[in-house]
Amino acid sequence: MSHLIALTPGEPAGIGPDLCVMLAQQPRRSRIVAIADRALLQDRAQQLGLPLQVREYVPDEQLNAGANGVVDQPGELSVLHVPTNAPVHCGQLDARNGRYVLATLDAAVDGCVAGRFAAMVTAPLNKGVINDAGIAFTGHTEYLAERTHAEPVMMLAAETASGPLRVALATTHLPLAAVPQALTADVLHRALSILHHDLVDQFGIANPRILVSGLNPHAGESGHMGREEIDVIEPVLQRLRAEGMDLIGPLPADTLFTPQHLDTADAVMAMFHDQGLPVLKYAGFGKAINITLGLPIIRTSVDHGTALDKAGSGNISSGSLDAAIALAEQLADSRQGRSTTNP
Repeated sequence: MSHLIALTPGEPAGIGPDLCVMLAQQPRRSRIVAIADRALLQDRAQQLGLPLQVREYVPDEQLNAGANGVVDQPGELSVLHVPTNAPVHCGQLDARNGRYVLATLDAAVDGCVAGRFAAMVTAPLNKGVINDAGIAFTGHTEYLAERTHAEPVMMLAAETASGPLRVALATTHLPLAAVPQALTADVLHRALSILHHDLVDQFGIANPRILVSGLNPHAGESGHMGREEIDVIEPVLQRLRAEGMDLIGPLPADTLFTPQHLDTADAVMAMFHDQGLPVLKYAGFGKAINITLGLPIIRTSVDHGTALDKAGSGNISSGSLDAAIALAEQLADSRQGRSTTNP
């Protein structure tokens, strides 16, 4: 099944434009629309020594690629033109382009909400330069939540030697000192409910088994190393188990990510960003995917940063972007299948 998928290149001075140009060299199942400055992509293609024929994408020309079978050929890339605000030089951040980055995201979100795009895939951006532009910004996940009026959950997934590993986060981009206060019963209940729902609804796992980490070392050691497990996490798990969810925990994070636990689990819920993601990225870096659960649209992303020092060098891998697009297609297939069977 072919789809029309929006791709945002992220930080223009980073490797996002390189990834778009590299993607254009490959045969594709779906039509990918890069939302970017066309001159930026053409300049980067010239720098990389790769052919690039830009095909102008006009919104509303079709609802999806499958409607008339339009898929770009290798060397071609559909582009929805959004102009940069300042000249772009590889590896050199410029706060004047902070608003450009958000404009590309806005166009992708608007297209997904309107039904023009089946999904959006995002390349990495630089949070600091957007803040330097005078815009309060903490990350893709939070921005998409605000734009779609949703309460999403961040999950990364990777294929590892032992099978698929999925790690969701109860809290996302927060200073470590702010995590205990942010980890309320309502926050954890919502995050686990969304994770369970989307594992069933989007990934087709009938009765997902979810491992839940503790917040403190040794999961609090019966209250001697913190009470969040007793006061917050365990009561939430008991409530959700009563609703039929298969939840194991709270488990100490230092032993949770071992085969004896992971081999029988479908996903892990970690309490904060750097509790769960270092393990996943170690196991699958370069081919891992970021998925935003709980949105009314489909959004996947690469698992790496802007790599400013490698922009324009050609010395990068597109593995994570390839995986993000493949998963976006899979989730779009599932959503379209549900809409067909449940009109």
